[in-house]
Amino acid sequence: MNAKQDKVRLENIETELFLAGIFRYYGYDFRDYGQEIIKARIRQRMLAERVSTVSRFQGKILHDPACLERFLRALSGSHVGMFGDTDFYFGFRSHVVPLLKTYPFVRIWDIACSSGHQAYAMAILLTEEGIYSRCRIYATDLSEAALRQARKGVLSRAAAEEYANNYLLAGGRRSFWDYCKPKNNRLALQGSIKRNIVFSQHNLVTDSSFNEFQVIVCRNVLSLFGLALQQRVHNLIFESLGRFGVLILGSSESPEALPKGGQYETFNDCAGFYQKIDHFRISRTVGRLSGSG
Repeated sequence: MNAKQDKVRLENIETELFLAGIFRYYGYDFRDYGQEIIKARIRQRMLAERVSTVSRFQGKILHDPACLERFLRALSGSHVGMFGDTDFYFGFRSHVVPLLKTYPFVRIWDIACSSGHQAYAMAILLTEEGIYSRCRIYATDLSEAALRQARKGVLSRAAAEEYANNYLLAGGRRSFWDYCKPKNNRLALQGSIKRNIVFSQHNLVTDSSFNEFQVIVCRNVLSLFGLALQQRVHNLIFESLGRFGVLILGSSESPEALPKGGQYETFNDCAGFYQKIDHFRISRTVGRLSGSG
């Protein structure tokens, strides 16, 4: 075994022990995350925490809960600021909202909400469409520190111009400044935007379904997981999504290769948007095909 192979083997052993230690001490289970992704996030945090080996990082994270919180935030969804992915919001407004207008009440699950920017942006969009009063957005994340920050509903003043421009590109119908006001060196979102958002801690790996939703937004999350965990989480999402509900994944993600993946169809040709198909319709179709043979 050469030096490079020996280094990789040692890193693999350290990573395995690192993840086992977090699970045994804190109860967070990252052992079925994609190995290359989890290693990359560990290396990223090692640089930030200024430790030279995974073993030293493990010692720091086990003795410092604040270090764990920083690691959890590194594993949260990587949303790109308010209205950052304009195609997503434009597609949501153009194609998903007309469906939501047919429901008397709407529940939306925003998975791995991180800073809360995505949940707040959806609240603004739903307000403009006249249905926010009958919507509830459940925004969940692993990191309690991220959730505490998200609940405040404050934005970076330095990035405000960028957010305002993104808002217009995403189909905004008013002025972005109608929804926030200066607060010290930051911007505070209006209480009317915050009122129907519930921020709560939820662990996709260990926690169960907690409601039925008309929309589940889980963008760029499944790609963090290994195949076995993807399958488990996808079953949880499927159980949580109501009949004809819409699942929104990252533009490069798809449910097709996962359990029950055949029970979705692309929603209005939008990249990453999928609608849960009526399973009774599938059963009847399969029955007719079987009988025709």
